[in-house]
Amino acid sequence: MRPGTISIVLVAAAAHAVWNTVSKYKRGDTAVFVWAYTCAATLLCVPIGAVPLITGAQHATWRLGATCLVSAGLHAVYSLTLQTGYDRYELGVVYPVARGTGPVLTMCFAILLLGERPTAVAVLGAAVVVAGVAVVTGNPFRGGGADPRGGVLWGAATGATIAAYTLWDGYAVASIAPVTYFTGTFLLQSLVLTPRALRRRERIPAALRTDTGPILTVAVFSPLAYILVLTAMRTAPVALVAPLRESSIVLGSFLAWRLFHEGDLARRVLGAAIVLAGIAALSL
Repeated sequence: MRPGTISIVLVAAAAHAVWNTVSKYKRGDTAVFVWAYTCAATLLCVPIGAVPLITGAQHATWRLGATCLVSAGLHAVYSLTLQTGYDRYELGVVYPVARGTGPVLTMCFAILLLGERPTAVAVLGAAVVVAGVAVVTGNPFRGGGADPRGGVLWGAATGATIAAYTLWDGYAVASIAPVTYFTGTFLLQSLVLTPRALRRRERIPAALRTDTGPILTVAVFSPLAYILVLTAMRTAPVALVAPLRESSIVLGSFLAWRLFHEGDLARRVLGAAIVLAGIAALSL
């Protein structure tokens, strides 16, 4: 994997950790929150996503619409599953389990279904990254408070949706401009979520007042992370991009420790070192 591509994925990982941490501060209705930041992200990205269509670099075809519609469905399930997990359990359990499960499933299916054949060193690097994720996660069944086993289950369910949309993204961006694909996905996702939000219309004003900061932050950092990863997928195999992007759990785990007083700092430092070693192997 090229150094430039690695840099892009690492910036995306940092942006991803930031918006996930911020979403933990959400106080209003979950469905309204997801709908609101999806709509805000769409409004921000439409001017950029429309450029390839205007210039003719990307044609508006039925295939573009169908591809974005499938992606919108997958991302809607992902967003609601992730946010529900955050509502009920610790960030330090749900986030690393979700991001650790995702690349394992993605790499397996990318090899089995897409025919990707990463080098032995790259596979080793990906395995080391996943091992680092496991160290940062630690023993999720230990500790007080709410039963962490539920957080593990929600994290694993989120990881399955991550694998699904990552594989679909890898297929889609091979022939579609990433910014247009992302904009179309979020536009359709906002439409898919609108009926559910309207059934909670009485909660919308309070949610918007309470969660203005988190909504706007997620609306900026989520598209940034997503578009950067889509761009990386155009020049690198999905099976390598997927585990590398999960280095976000290192920053996410530090933020969970610092902001929410979760977990063991020494273990997180060790896990971070292992993840960085895996990233070094991926760069070869």
